[in-house]
This record gives sequence, C-alpha cells and structure tokens, in this order.
Amino acid sequence: MIVVVLLVFGMLQLTPGDPVQAMVGQYPVPAEFREAIERHYHLNDPFLSRLWQYFANLAHGDLGFSFQMQRPVLDLILERAPRTLILAASGFLLGIPIGMAVGVLSATSQNRHVDRFWTTTTLVAYAVPGFWLGQLLVIFFAMQLGWFPTQGMAPLVSRASGIGWLLERARYLVLPAVTYAIYEATRVARLMRANVIETLGQGYIVTARAKGLSRAAVIRRHVLRNSSLPVVTIMGYAFGVAMGGAVLIETVFSWPGVGLLLIEAIRARDNQVVVGVVLFVSFAVILMNLMVDLLYCALDPRIRTGT
Repeated sequence: MIVVVLLVFGMLQLTPGDPVQAMVGQYPVPAEFREAIERHYHLNDPFLSRLWQYFANLAHGDLGFSFQMQRPVLDLILERAPRTLILAASGFLLGIPIGMAVGVLSATSQNRHVDRFWTTTTLVAYAVPGFWLGQLLVIFFAMQLGWFPTQGMAPLVSRASGIGWLLERARYLVLPAVTYAIYEATRVARLMRANVIETLGQGYIVTARAKGLSRAAVIRRHVLRNSSLPVVTIMGYAFGVAMGGAVLIETVFSWPGVGLLLIEAIRARDNQVVVGVVLFVSFAVILMNLMVDLLYCALDPRIRTGT
C-alpha cells in the first residue's frame, strides 16, 4: 500500500491540469484567489513535503480533504462504498453460479454441439466491452421498453416506504448488476470449463466411476470442489477490485459508487480523493486475497494438514 501511494502521487505530479481552475470552472481565476487556494491546500509545497505530510496524516487515519467537495475523503469513500458493495455483490451472486453451471455443462459435453455453443457464446460475451453492453441494455430495456430507469440509484422524488421503497430502488440496480454479472459469468465459465476438463482426467475420478458412482455424484462430490479452487482465487481478487467500483459501468448508469467518485475526482483534479480511492481499492484487494487464503483451508483439506 505504501508503494501504491508513492506511484499514485508520482503519476498525479506528472498529470497535466490545474486543480484551482477545475474548482471554479470556466471563470477566470484572480491571482489573489489562486494564491490563497494554493497556500490553504499546500498545492505549491514541494513534492516530498506533500508526500511526507500525507503519510503523517495517513498514520492517524486521515485520507485527506477534498477541496472540490469540501468534505473529508474518508467520509466520501464510506458514503459511496456501500453502494458499490451492493452493485458488486449483486453482480457476483448472479454471475458466478451461472458461470460455474455453464462451465461444468460445457466441460462435461466436451467437443459436442452443446460445448461448441457455450464456448462460442462465452467468448463473444467476454469480448464485448462492459460500457457498450450497458449502453445497449439502456437503449433496449430502458428507452425502448421502459422497463427500467436509465440511470441513477433512486428517483428524485419518492413517497414509497417499506417493500415499495426497496422495489423502487431494486429497479435501478437490475441493469448495472446484469451488465456486471455477464462479464463475471463469462470469465468464470471459461476458467471453470478448463478446470473441470483437467479434473475429469485425474485418476481418482476414474476410480470413483469404477466404484459405481453416478455421473452426477462424481461431479458433485469430486469435480466441483477440486475445480473451484482456481475460480475462488480469481473471484476473490476480482471482488476486491470491484470494490473500487466497476468504473465504466458506474459511469454508464450514473451509479453513485466509488468508481464514479474516482472519475469525478480525476476530472476535477481532486488529487486527495484520487489517492484515497486507489488506497481503498488496494486495501480491498489485500483483504479479499487474505479471505481467499483462509477459504482455501475449508475447500482443500490438504492445505489444512500441510500435505
């Protein structure tokens, strides 16, 4: 995480743009105002001085202050993070089971028409950019059919309560969650297919079949657990990255999560927010990788015994 801060600080130092001008918009900036802003936010301090001050503040849990939004960076991230968590969790809960099912179905019917169909479908779907797919879903399901809202997380004016309140907001979640789920499902399906094919060729699978176990029992008891380990690894990493917001998807649907916050901060040259969001994503990735390592012990007894 220290290296992440160093890299982001260095890149922002080389990035063109004027944060003071971004703060006031298109209006001309008086020299006195510019000097006061730069002095107040230490924008003209030497690079090493600003970096040292940032680490000193970080040691006290302070991620800095957003001069654009006039709020602490940590408050902004904590406000947006639950919204990103809802989107990421919905996409994963929808996409991972579908991807695993498609991968197993494709692998167990290898080189048949079913396998060719699903392999081609997942390859095409994986190659489709998420932001383009999201725009297609908006055009068809939101603008043409009118089934779902085009963007946002909730209506501007609402009198709903209880279940109606939840359903009202669930309508805004459907399209971005489906867009995210399609990408994750195709990635899981491709990985799961390769792992299942490899597992089916192992000796213990042949032994299980020789003992008279049914095809479904072999897949359920032996193939799924052993083939899921690489999927758990990549999904743990992907979920940590997703906590930084599926940036393009959140931008297409104007979903007010961490990813959209990062885009807004980059446009406004709000460097404290940019560094804070990247640091938050790094922490999420590290945390998810730790959880995956612990989950390995539950999935593979050999890891628990060290054999």
